[in-house]
Amino acid sequence: MFKDRFDKLLWLLLFMVFAALAMLIGRHTSSGKTNAPAVATSKAMEREMAFQARVTLLQKLYAPVEELRLRGDMQGALLRLDELNRSYPGEAHGYILKGQILHQAGAIEEAVSSYVRGIKLSGDYIDRKNPLSRRDDVKRLVDEGQQITRRARANPDNISLAAAVKNINYLRSRLAGGCE
Repeated sequence: MFKDRFDKLLWLLLFMVFAALAMLIGRHTSSGKTNAPAVATSKAMEREMAFQARVTLLQKLYAPVEELRLRGDMQGALLRLDELNRSYPGEAHGYILKGQILHQAGAIEEAVSSYVRGIKLSGDYIDRKNPLSRRDDVKRLVDEGQQITRRARANPDNISLAAAVKNINYLRSRLAGGCE
């Protein structure tokens, strides 16, 4: 076992590796207990910074659409929004803006459908405390959707009205605090 210098050197190196490994494991378990709140705080801060960056990016990207919408150019806003939705296909903000534009144009069924798609992608738009919140707009839309519900009762065979009522009920559920 310890016959020559090479064997002794190998055993010494092996012992040193195990000792260093034991020290690292000991340091990791003891530091993990004391630094856990600091790590959680830094992760929360990173999430908050990422969210703020996302909000700023969305405001910058969709500013031309908002400007067109506020000026009353609904068709121009929808065209610009379609371009952005092709560039950012999974972004909920595009669907929410499309719902706002369609609602403003009087197309309630389509607006409800667009809001539902956006809220399914990101529930931030229904949260009161969120800077992206469109909760009041959704409430107004659900209230106006009562006429769709009445029309659907009068025409039970109309599939598109039934789908619109289903979407209105989904939005009503989310406003009440329900989740998917």
